[in-house]
Amino acid sequence: MSDNQKFADIGHPKRIWAVGAVHGEVDRLAALHADIGRRFTPGDRLVYTGNMIGRGTAVRETMDELLSFRRTLIAMPGMLAEDVVYLRGAQEEMWQKLLQLQFAPDPAVVLSWMLRQGADATLAAYGGNPDQGLAAARDGAVAITRWTNSLRGAMRGHPGHENVMSALRRAAYTSQPGAGPAERNPAGVLLVSSGIEISRPLAAQGDTFWWGGTGFGRIDQPYDQFRRIVRGYDPGRGGIQAGDFTVTLDGGCGFGGPLVCGCLAASGEILELIEV
Repeated sequence: MSDNQKFADIGHPKRIWAVGAVHGEVDRLAALHADIGRRFTPGDRLVYTGNMIGRGTAVRETMDELLSFRRTLIAMPGMLAEDVVYLRGAQEEMWQKLLQLQFAPDPAVVLSWMLRQGADATLAAYGGNPDQGLAAARDGAVAITRWTNSLRGAMRGHPGHENVMSALRRAAYTSQPGAGPAERNPAGVLLVSSGIEISRPLAAQGDTFWWGGTGFGRIDQPYDQFRRIVRGYDPGRGGIQAGDFTVTLDGGCGFGGPLVCGCLAASGEILELIEV
């Protein structure tokens, strides 16, 4: 996979609307969309920072809402399809790994862990049964493949859902990384799902983007050319936080808290915080 497929370069936007973890809370997402929709203008970008599915009871409806709002935005004059970006979060990663469960070294153990982490909501949304999955895992690769294929078929029965999962990016940024030292200007914004290890280059982060995050609040310097790093989910559930170099947009949606969206300038300055 090329870097262009892994990362989204959102150029030099007027504003960035960065949406925190949704976790299948479709009513909150619809309310947020109603607010953003009245104020979104061409030149803005919309970035969902992952964990759009999982945990909540309305995963399919959440996916439909994401698709409907995207269609509304890109129908505006001057808007491009690339102006709406979906990042991969832990929930999306688990769902894609669940659909490849036959390749796991210990499928029953992996599935049990995923279910405890919130993937049970996505499984139920597409008609999956945990007990049947665990039974298939015990019966071997052929049984698991048959079970995961049924889940794929169920997802394909909902137009656009598979397309969203195929369009997930690892991170989004406001400028092209990799500039030489003389050209580097740490003024850009990097958007991730949960974490980043600043000792590694962007291309070497791997699954740190969605499984990292424990040291995020300790970042005390720009990363490469990025002045500010924005994430949508805090595994430690520390709430909304904004420091000199990092921003966390997690109000606890899916855990009883509000859905958070940050409206940011291209420099990373917080223009507005929205909670619904």
